[in-house]
Amino acid sequence: MTEKKELVASLQKNNFLSLQADCESCFGLCCVALPYAASTDFANDKEAGQPCQNLQADFRCGVHQNLRELGFRGCTVYDCFGAGQKVSQVTFGGNDWRQVPGSAKQMFDVFPVVRQLQELLWYLNEALTFQAARSIHGALSDAIDEIESLTQRSPESILGLDVAAHRATVNELLLQTSQLVRSKARHQQKSPTGHKKTAGRGENLRGADLMGAKLRGADLRGANLRGAYLIAADLRGADLRGADFIGADFRDADLRGADLTDSIFLIQAQLNAARGDADTKIPKSLLRPIHW
Repeated sequence: MTEKKELVASLQKNNFLSLQADCESCFGLCCVALPYAASTDFANDKEAGQPCQNLQADFRCGVHQNLRELGFRGCTVYDCFGAGQKVSQVTFGGNDWRQVPGSAKQMFDVFPVVRQLQELLWYLNEALTFQAARSIHGALSDAIDEIESLTQRSPESILGLDVAAHRATVNELLLQTSQLVRSKARHQQKSPTGHKKTAGRGENLRGADLMGAKLRGADLRGANLRGAYLIAADLRGADLRGADFIGADFRDADLRGADLTDSIFLIQAQLNAARGDADTKIPKSLLRPIHW
C-alpha cells in the first residue's frame, strides 16, 4: 500500500511539473503573442504579435531579474501552465516563428488556446490529489485524458475547438470536487488539547466584493471564494485551509502568516499577485514567490 501511494505521488508530481512553465523550451511566446497596455503592471504598450522590447535573440528576457523594478510586474504574475513549451516543441515540432515566419501568426493564435487547456489540466490534476473526491477520480482521469488529447492536435484543429464548452464540462467536475473537499474541511476538528472544536460552516463568498476587506485572523476554512475580489484584502494570519480559490483576484492581498495549505484550486499566478512572507503556508504544488 505504501509503495502504491508513493507511485501515485510520483505520477502526480510529474504531472504538475509538465504543467509548469519551462521557458528554456519555449520560443518566448508570452513575450510576443500577448498584448498589454501601459499600466501599473506594464511600463508601456505592446500589440499582440509584437516582440517585447526586452526579448533577446535567444528568447530570454533581458531584464528578468528586475522586471518589477522596471514596471513589468505583470510579467512576474503571468503563468502559461506549460503551454509555451508544448506549443513550441509539440504543436510546431521545435520550429520557431523566426525560422518559419509564415507560421508566426498561427503559433501566436494557438498559444492562448492551449494555455486555457493546460489550465484545465492543472485543475483536474489537482482534483485527483484530494482523497475527499475519490468517488469521482475515475471521471477526473477521463477528463484529463480528453483534454490532454486536445492539446496534441494539429494547429488547425486546436484553433477550431470550442474551449468554452470543454471548460463548462470540466467545471462541473471541479464544482463536485470543491463541494466534497470543502465539506470535509467544515467538519469538526481536534484542538491541540484533544477536544473537538467546531470549525464552523464554510462561508459562501462566491464572487464577493472583498476588496480591502479586514479579514486578519479570519477563520475561512472550507469557504467558497470562487471568483471573489480579494484585491488588497488583509488576510494576515487567516486560516484558509480547504477554501476554494478558483478565479479569485489576489492582487496585492496581504497573505503574511496565512495558512493556504489544502486550499482548492489556488494557482501560482494568484500567489505571485499577492503579498506574503516566510510564514505564509502554501500548497506543496506551488512555489513561494521570490518577491515575498
